[in-house]
Amino acid sequence: MPVADTIADKLQLIRTNGVGPVTYRQLLARFGSAAAAIEALPMLARRGGGRAPELADPRAVAAEVARVAKLGARYLLLDDRDYPPLLAELDDAPPALIVRGDLGLTARPCVAIVGARNASAAACRFARELALRLGEAGATVVSGLARGIDTAAHVGSLSTGTVGVIASGIDVVFPPENAELQERVAAQGLLVAEQPPGTEPRARNFPSRNRIIAGLSGGTVVVEAAPKSGSLITARLAAEAGREVMAVPGSPLDPRAQGCNLLIREGAILVQNADDVMQQIRPIDPRAVRAPGERWGAPPPADADDRARRDVAGLLGPVPVAADELIRQSGHDPAVVHMVLLELELAGRLERHAGGRVSLAG
Repeated sequence: MPVADTIADKLQLIRTNGVGPVTYRQLLARFGSAAAAIEALPMLARRGGGRAPELADPRAVAAEVARVAKLGARYLLLDDRDYPPLLAELDDAPPALIVRGDLGLTARPCVAIVGARNASAAACRFARELALRLGEAGATVVSGLARGIDTAAHVGSLSTGTVGVIASGIDVVFPPENAELQERVAAQGLLVAEQPPGTEPRARNFPSRNRIIAGLSGGTVVVEAAPKSGSLITARLAAEAGREVMAVPGSPLDPRAQGCNLLIREGAILVQNADDVMQQIRPIDPRAVRAPGERWGAPPPADADDRARRDVAGLLGPVPVAADELIRQSGHDPAVVHMVLLELELAGRLERHAGGRVSLAG
């Protein structure tokens, strides 16, 4: 029976380059512990045709743990009993979150409110009022602490329950003018970060932040958004997770309303007030989510032979394809296909994309 991991063991695996959320879950499901998975990394990467990823420095991990404690924050790991169950349902749920505030807010029905950073005054007022009314109806409002609609949503729900998810470390404020608001969210609500302390906001971290916003929530409301905006990415991620996507209609003469109108045309639910939203959101039925020990999604990877490796690798290319399609076309057992993908990723030859799709690394 494997020895229980320490938080340092798990963080060393999580912080190792090449070990993403899906890979982390599969490694623990296959090997039973982070320590055993770390020991197996060189062998797996060799089978995938590459070199093992360089492990995270244990000293850096220890310094991070100390920094989190000094900030008054704590870790929330995927197998913790109080990890938000809706978020855990994502195949790429974050293995580790860093949080400050009231985690109990995620046990209530959660609604994401997102929208344009350069939102109109009318849209900001609507988002603020909507957030307040949703809170009064018993919902927790989730957003990303950005300018515009996000800021309005947090301000409106500070007194009733709000969750702010940021793309930086939990000690980094972006945008700078939201420093006071971010601190109030941590003090009165819940502040959530996936990145280690000290991490500055980078473009590649915002889609990851958006998946957490969508994953925490039973539904996402887009108030104002351009056709190619981060808010529409959040809406797409919510739809891929099987959550409700809602949008507030706007004038066709305003470019900031085009994204919402497009969502409605494509099937999003048109909402005009909090009652419309609450009709779509229901409390979580405990029978509908997996227990902490069962949050591993795909079957645990099983050992693969050279034929399976050739077959699966031969089906891959630069265009992302669903893992389920690889299973169907290769004819191999799902657990074997997932092991081949795991080996290829650890060897640096595979990229994972949203929706469970994979491609060869460029």
